[in-house]
Amino acid sequence: MNTTARTVTLGTSGLTVDDVIAVARRGARVELAPEALEKVTRVRAHVDDLARSDTPVYGISTGFGALATVHIPVEKRTELQRSLIRSHAAGMGPLVEPEVVRALMLLRAKTLASGHTGIRPETLQTMLAVLNAGITPVVHEFGSLGCSGDLAPLSHCALVLMGEGRAFGPDGVERPVPELLAEAGIEPVVLAEKEGLALINGTDGMLGMLILALADLRELADVADVTGAMSVEGLLGTDQVFRPELHLPLRPHPGQGISAARMLATLADSAIVASHKQGDTRVQDAYSLRCSPQVTGSLRDTIDYATTVATRELAAAIDNPVVLDDGRISSNGNFHGAPVAHVLDFVAIPVADVASLAERRTDRMLDTARNHGLPPFLAGDPGTDSGLMIAQYTQAGIVSDLKRLAVPASVDSIPSSAMQEDHVSMGWHAARKLRKAVEGLRRVLAIELVAAARAIRLREPLQPSPVTGAVVAALPEQIAAPGPDEFMAPQLAAAEEFIADGTMLSVVDEAFAARPEL
Repeated sequence: MNTTARTVTLGTSGLTVDDVIAVARRGARVELAPEALEKVTRVRAHVDDLARSDTPVYGISTGFGALATVHIPVEKRTELQRSLIRSHAAGMGPLVEPEVVRALMLLRAKTLASGHTGIRPETLQTMLAVLNAGITPVVHEFGSLGCSGDLAPLSHCALVLMGEGRAFGPDGVERPVPELLAEAGIEPVVLAEKEGLALINGTDGMLGMLILALADLRELADVADVTGAMSVEGLLGTDQVFRPELHLPLRPHPGQGISAARMLATLADSAIVASHKQGDTRVQDAYSLRCSPQVTGSLRDTIDYATTVATRELAAAIDNPVVLDDGRISSNGNFHGAPVAHVLDFVAIPVADVASLAERRTDRMLDTARNHGLPPFLAGDPGTDSGLMIAQYTQAGIVSDLKRLAVPASVDSIPSSAMQEDHVSMGWHAARKLRKAVEGLRRVLAIELVAAARAIRLREPLQPSPVTGAVVAALPEQIAAPGPDEFMAPQLAAAEEFIADGTMLSVVDEAFAARPEL
């Protein structure tokens, strides 16, 4: 995690997407706005009054879920909150990534700061102190059904506020939680009425993963346009299908227009493309080349829609029961993750399709029946060398996995809590599989990048466009030029990192900046 000097302020309204990314990935500090502190304090006083009354209120003087009819006496209510967190911290499986845990905690703090949960100011401040100290609770992959909140993941975070559970320090090393808190000068909290429920009853995990995935996918859509254009060059395809008059005027999907324009600009002044504008007997390129803007553009439009949903959710205050502005405490169903779960599943579909298209372009470059004069598998000495034959196998395996990850999780529901929670969203699972899909798409594009760069090099002495030429020239040194076979896995890993760390798009941006007419 990179640290940044930026500070994110929690007010009584929502956060921005950039706020979440800054805290989750760049270690930005979080502070509470004075007006938020005032409202949280005022609402908590109202909750304290209710706690002292004989009127049963869910989450304050009753049990939870199917045990909501059980009255809890005053002397056991602190124990009720502690027991809630301990019992609900029931996750299992692989550990969730630190950036996801930080996003989860920030988004929960955002709702707590809204003044609609009844949290005490000191408990909210403790959560912010843990975030700012770089302490990351251990959260497991399984435990949320995406309804009644991301219960187990948030409970593992709440446990750390109590001085219990497991956590990593700012150095990424796991140490005892009391030791980590003491080192940061943080006093563990003793949860009061309503606080346990307020800490765990939200869609924060699935929303955080959606926001992080969308940020990655916006970049990968740009990458896909470039690797697609490189494949067009490598396969002696035409750039004429990307002309602007063929897109928005005829089919006004914004994403398609963006991708077509980027591909056309990427291929501008390519000597390879120009070399076959005369005397080429082909009438049309294959769909995987010609229809790239339509497919990648659809991913762009899906990202835009999902961002709209994420932005709405960022403005939400999700808890149950919720404290209304008039002071009433009311049960509700806003914790249900369906709105987020549906878009998480939706986005996974075009992700798989963009990857499938890239794999088809790669396979075409390796096949002498379709690659217009390139050697089999782009090998140095075909027969002795296998070239990129098995790299394409790897790519095909990832694409197959992406197709499975595109199967929606949100259409499944397993009733829980003795049938009180009889329909759940599975949004957390939709989010987990989208994260895997993002990784898969990046790897598929990395393999296409290696193949297209080799194909372009094999077209020498013809020169690529200034943009694609800059990409080829900037490739990591591990990525071999055409010639005898070399250890392939490090080449693919280097290409993946070249994309993941932003180097590739920086090279593209610099090449575009050098040619403002594009």
